[in-house]
Amino acid sequence: MVENTNTTTTGNTNPTANLPPLLDLTIDNITPNTIRINSQTSDARLKYLMARLVTHLHDFARETRLSSDEWMAALQFLISCGKICSDVRNEFILLSDVLGLSLLVDNINHPTPPGGTEGSVLGPFHTHDAPVLPNGSSMTSDPEGEPMLALCTVKDLKGNPLPGVTIDIWETDSSGHYDVQHADRDAPSERCVMKSDEEGRFWFKGIKPVEYPIPHDGPVGKLLERLNRHPWRPAHVHFKFEKDGWDPLVTALYLKGDPYESSDAVFGVKKSLLIELGKVDEATAGEYGVKEGSWLLKHDFALSTKQETEELRDRLAVEELEKLGLRMKLVDHLPVPELD
Repeated sequence: MVENTNTTTTGNTNPTANLPPLLDLTIDNITPNTIRINSQTSDARLKYLMARLVTHLHDFARETRLSSDEWMAALQFLISCGKICSDVRNEFILLSDVLGLSLLVDNINHPTPPGGTEGSVLGPFHTHDAPVLPNGSSMTSDPEGEPMLALCTVKDLKGNPLPGVTIDIWETDSSGHYDVQHADRDAPSERCVMKSDEEGRFWFKGIKPVEYPIPHDGPVGKLLERLNRHPWRPAHVHFKFEKDGWDPLVTALYLKGDPYESSDAVFGVKKSLLIELGKVDEATAGEYGVKEGSWLLKHDFALSTKQETEELRDRLAVEELEKLGLRMKLVDHLPVPELD
């Protein structure tokens, strides 16, 4: 006996019954007709996203008079991005980064309230296998790196300490490579996960970050070369903060004075995230068990609650939509057309 998996029990069984006639389509009418046939979904947000995507894609083709060769080259480029992706490399995230889209989406979704720490790009090398380490641990196995002690705090916007925050931390080794870029990787290195203590503190031992090029042996690297852009990122350490009820923060701290400070290939640097490293003095060396004269990173991070961020995001969304003259409403904090 064959089970009938068709869950449609009522309505017209003809799938074309309610479709607009799609005949004699031209440059002038292909866009509204594509939007019409995509508008059969009951999902208002999906309908809006697809309508705007089709509109902008078609307008791009019209405005640039996109050639067939260029269109095919773009498709082959995307295919190449897919082929080079793996469990430890995501070329599409890299593409989003170099096009500035990653930073744009993050800024839209996670606006920074006054007093909060600004976000930065996640990048393609975050993993989910970093070891959970107690405060004070070393996350480095690189003997060539210059030792660095990091002393940090995480607080709310009023300066109150936040205990129990999960902090994901990662950086490159002294050669400018993340652990996942090494073919012989057998365990995570230069990364860890920690929890802030009752006073909102967390501290760890790592190495002084170094500048490095993003992977440029694939299609994204070839695109940068065609655009006469360099692939380098300034020296930095990544941080990712999470706690129930609080807006997640993905950010990084960048070394001030780095030669690529103002030309980061993925647009991640913000002035508020630039830091200067100090040196560990005798008292600090004794307290934290490191060598005097090691590099010292000190920074205070500030998180906002989900409610604080959502209220700011909603207000900014309404203001921007009004500037564009769009009649919209927010559903689950996302705009959809107002049809009333």
